[in-house]
Amino acid sequence: MTDTRGPQPQYEGYATGPLPGEREPAPGQAGPYHPPQAYPSPPGGTQGGRPHGGRQGAVPGAGTAQATRRPRTGARTTPRTRKARLRVAKADPWSVMKVSFLLSIALGICTVVASAVLWMVMDAMGVFETVGGTISEATGSNEGNGFDLQSFLSLPRVLIFTSVIAVIDVVLATALATLGAFIYNLSAGFVGGVELTLAEDE
Repeated sequence: MTDTRGPQPQYEGYATGPLPGEREPAPGQAGPYHPPQAYPSPPGGTQGGRPHGGRQGAVPGAGTAQATRRPRTGARTTPRTRKARLRVAKADPWSVMKVSFLLSIALGICTVVASAVLWMVMDAMGVFETVGGTISEATGSNEGNGFDLQSFLSLPRVLIFTSVIAVIDVVLATALATLGAFIYNLSAGFVGGVELTLAEDE
């Protein structure tokens, strides 16, 4: 087979020059090769490719600028009040009964004491004597003196009557509060209960 392409030109770089492994190093590059760096190295040296006490590529002097930064004079220092929205999903009937029982007992004692104090004040002002005399004259007759209000509204009778009312109030309040807890639990299962918004005390 005959080559019909004719004489091919020779590249001067490969024909006359030395091979890549036979080239002599250029002047000024006798030492090891150092690749170019994007950021200059900090004056304190590096450890593991990172400056001491900082991140890689950090600008020198940034830590000093942040350390000397001062807060603005007009900055707001008032703490923000946090709020939480909660929901009462269920009320324990046993705890409701105990609390209502104690509260109703305290209310009954206050009622008895208030009745005794009120009776003493009215007796000192002469209210029973004045009203009792008027009622005795209105209901009296030739055969009797009429209705005696002072003997009917004596202090022992008032205290006994008030105590009976207080005991009834304790029983009814405890029963109604416990029944109300059961009804609340049933209704909370359908509507989700009462929602409360609680705020942190300033």
